[in-house]
Amino acid sequence: MSKTVPERYRHLRTFAFGDGPALADELVELVIKGLKTATCSTEDEPNTSTPGERWVVLDGRGEPRCVIETTEVTYRGFHEVDAAFACDEGEGDRSLAYWRGAHRAYFGRLGRFSEDMMLMCERFRLVEVFGDLPHAEP
Repeated sequence: MSKTVPERYRHLRTFAFGDGPALADELVELVIKGLKTATCSTEDEPNTSTPGERWVVLDGRGEPRCVIETTEVTYRGFHEVDAAFACDEGEGDRSLAYWRGAHRAYFGRLGRFSEDMMLMCERFRLVEVFGDLPHAEP
């Protein structure tokens, strides 16, 4: 892992939010700003998490940006996701309607969407932001 990650975090697993560089950048910025404190994935994805687990979050270029710690994991159907969780995901206008539309599109792009799909819904807290990373020139 990059030498810009402090030694105490180099053993952690890494991941990027979303399904492409632009979305990864957008979502990690929401985490750093404190707006995104939750995420979800299909229950069969390999990167399942447990409370207390920490992760290094990568941006769209694969650069480490921060560390998060899982605080809660629940499993629920797509239509069981409530407005509070949608708000905690921090995307768009933070409404449940926006969340449903965005996640239908996202899981649809992955070929995984169905109205009765089960999701792993995870809440997390921001542990540390890496501030001395090189950024791409505009």
